[in-house]
Amino acid sequence: MFGCFRRLGCLVFLLILAVVAWFNRDRLEALYRRYAGDHPPADSAVVAAGTLPGGWETLTGDKATRGKTAVQSLSAPRGPAFVNLSAGEAASYIFLEAAKQLPASSEDITSTVKNDRLYVRANVALKDFGGAKALGPLGALLGERDTVQLGGGINVLRPGTGEFQVKDIRVGSLSVPDALIPRLVKRIRKGTMPEGISDSGMPMTLPAYIGDVRIANGKITVYKSTQ
Repeated sequence: MFGCFRRLGCLVFLLILAVVAWFNRDRLEALYRRYAGDHPPADSAVVAAGTLPGGWETLTGDKATRGKTAVQSLSAPRGPAFVNLSAGEAASYIFLEAAKQLPASSEDITSTVKNDRLYVRANVALKDFGGAKALGPLGALLGERDTVQLGGGINVLRPGTGEFQVKDIRVGSLSVPDALIPRLVKRIRKGTMPEGISDSGMPMTLPAYIGDVRIANGKITVYKSTQ
């Protein structure tokens, strides 16, 4: 009798495993491919649109043109009071000025908007941030290159001048402590800093008719100057 119960217990256990495996089959397949050195085929429609998993967008010339056209409409006497931009449009047009401050080694630049922040990430040679020494204990955990992610907001300091104020930085999967952010930003920004720029700000040249840039609820809104 007990042997029967043991066999029934094993059978139930195997059935449970089978059900769990069925409901997690996609995750298991992805895990297998990852460790087998294989990668699932990319969705051609997603790649063509320049949108990546997680809402990240590649920076492209087409998006820069759309962003520029939308923003330039603010300069018309009877133009709109504000325009909304996607992360890709904003980063491809407005943020490209700040992106000029990124290290020359930056590759695969993408962007997204989450809540009240614009995020931009790129694959960067960490020596451009001062290497392991500048990153402190975090540097010992990193290689020569890794993905650096900057998150923050856009401030208009005065007509024609703005900044991308960096509020958080991730290097690989590691979050950089807040106290270290200004030091890292100062290591990569170039040129003469405009008056009033914050310690963690990256300078941007903006059209003089932009009065404000607000990021909220995953949207970027550019407002016309009222001056």
